[in-house]
Amino acid sequence: MDILAILAGMVTGVVLGLFGSGGSIIALPALLYLLNVAPKSAIAMSLGVVAITATLTAFDHWRRGNVVVRVALVFGLFGVMGTFAGARLGLLTPVVIQLGLFALVMYVAAWRMLKPVKLIPASPVAASANGVVVTGSGTAAFSSCHDFFSPCMGHIALHGIGVGVLTGLVGVGGGFLIVPALVLLSGIPMKQAVGTSLAIVAAKSYAGFAGYMGGVPIDYALMGAFTAVTMVGSFIGTRLAGHVSQATLKKAFAWFLVVVASYILLKSVIGDVLA
Repeated sequence: MDILAILAGMVTGVVLGLFGSGGSIIALPALLYLLNVAPKSAIAMSLGVVAITATLTAFDHWRRGNVVVRVALVFGLFGVMGTFAGARLGLLTPVVIQLGLFALVMYVAAWRMLKPVKLIPASPVAASANGVVVTGSGTAAFSSCHDFFSPCMGHIALHGIGVGVLTGLVGVGGGFLIVPALVLLSGIPMKQAVGTSLAIVAAKSYAGFAGYMGGVPIDYALMGAFTAVTMVGSFIGTRLAGHVSQATLKKAFAWFLVVVASYILLKSVIGDVLA
């Protein structure tokens, strides 16, 4: 790998550790444009890279108490089923449609993260375990998600399937959809949403990679080298996450999505149509 590919791998890991998502947003373009991997192979390989990196980073978050295990299990279980189905569908879908959908989904996720959340004042105000202050309504939503049979868990399961299909289809871990879903549906604080997202991303990425195996050629040596660099970056991102405010984290994440989505749309969708 050249220096740009190594840098891209490092950034992939930092973004994944910092935001709980976004790893494939860097890995996929790097494999496509820097390492000249065929599009569908790059999609499969990016899922493999993120699966391994997210597993290790999620474990680190779990040790710090930032993974809500029950939510991760429900979202992950239904997400795995949706992701495998989406990956099989992705083998039959034209690349320009996959990448166009990828960019569109990122725009929607960014809009949801930047949109002010209307909180209903409640008293008393509760503080989360990591010092983030939330209203009573947010606390209630978070508490209800500890019950496997609650409406909250039902919504999370449905989102798991939907996000899973998109994950497999466009070849990304899906954390850019999981994090907003966890924050908005269950009231999980941002930093716990990041850790929980990583656990879900890991499970779904394994399923997506399995869905592409046998259908596209995979350069395992290149994928392994890229993964090794990404893993180093992920631990750096995890450490940085503990020193960044939640509001800053959400805004930075959203604008990051806008920039990358615009690049992919111009480079691989509009550019291919006009070519």
